[in-house]
Amino acid sequence: MPTPMDFLRSVRVFADLESRELRDLLGMLRPHALEADQVLFREGDAGGELFVVEAGSIAISVTLADGQSLEIAGFGPGDFFGEMSIFENEPRSATCQAKTPCRLLSLHKDDLFRYLTESPASAGKIMRRMLAVTRRRLEDTGEFLSDMVQWGEEARRRAITDPLTGLYNRRYLDEALEEYLMKARESGQPLCLVMLDLDHFREINEGYSQEIGDEVIVAAAEVFRRHLRKSDAAARYGGDEFTFLLPATDAATAAGVLEAIRGDVETLSLLEELGTEAAAPRIRRITTSQGLACFPEHARDLKTLREQADAALYRAKELGRNRVVTASEL
Repeated sequence: MPTPMDFLRSVRVFADLESRELRDLLGMLRPHALEADQVLFREGDAGGELFVVEAGSIAISVTLADGQSLEIAGFGPGDFFGEMSIFENEPRSATCQAKTPCRLLSLHKDDLFRYLTESPASAGKIMRRMLAVTRRRLEDTGEFLSDMVQWGEEARRRAITDPLTGLYNRRYLDEALEEYLMKARESGQPLCLVMLDLDHFREINEGYSQEIGDEVIVAAAEVFRRHLRKSDAAARYGGDEFTFLLPATDAATAAGVLEAIRGDVETLSLLEELGTEAAAPRIRRITTSQGLACFPEHARDLKTLREQADAALYRAKELGRNRVVTASEL
């Protein structure tokens, strides 16, 4: 079995050191043992040590915006990692986890800096090797990291987007509401919140089919897109429920936009084109009920704003559906 000195000689970053220098370094290294799947450190942890893999396999991963973990690097015997957090004095930028049972050697940053001061010639040999290895590592992984960034952005897009309509989903809306309201307060501009339901959607789903129901949702979403601005946010909140955020828009202006949406949705001929043999001939038109509330006209906090929009939507349904009701009419 190789001795600790033999192992250090086999580590590329220490390859230029003489026996005396290796012995001095060996006295500063601390052993660690990890079980398979055990986490050594997590993304965001303080970075205080450089590690060398003596045996086993290590995985380095990052967390994407949607919470998924993506492995970006792996290390085996003789590899080192963790140096960047020491030199940059920043938290760990990734998570380190043992893929197999591992033995590691660590060099604490205090010992490393002392070594740099007390043995500059020896430290210089290590640093030259370390920089060369790190440069090659970055070059070799540059293309992968670029792909990873693009993949991560795509994952983020998927995480906040409804797959059927391409509109935002409930997750995005719940995250964005506070931000939109904060910007409205800071700018002194109004913000309109709209809650919209497709009328009799359950009967459409059951009387025609779920596939036809999906087609109705997609067709309605296209109408929403035509009338809303890029600065607006349209989200499918769930099923046939939609929510719009219209920044820098007063209630009267928003009501005009919503009335145009209501009218265009009503002209969709999808159900009429199915013919009278359809199982639910009573529902021939696609219509919407919409509730509108505006900050600061109808509410000055998010909870009240949502309650007012929801109450306006409920009132629209009470009045016979296929209409827009503002919180002022409650």
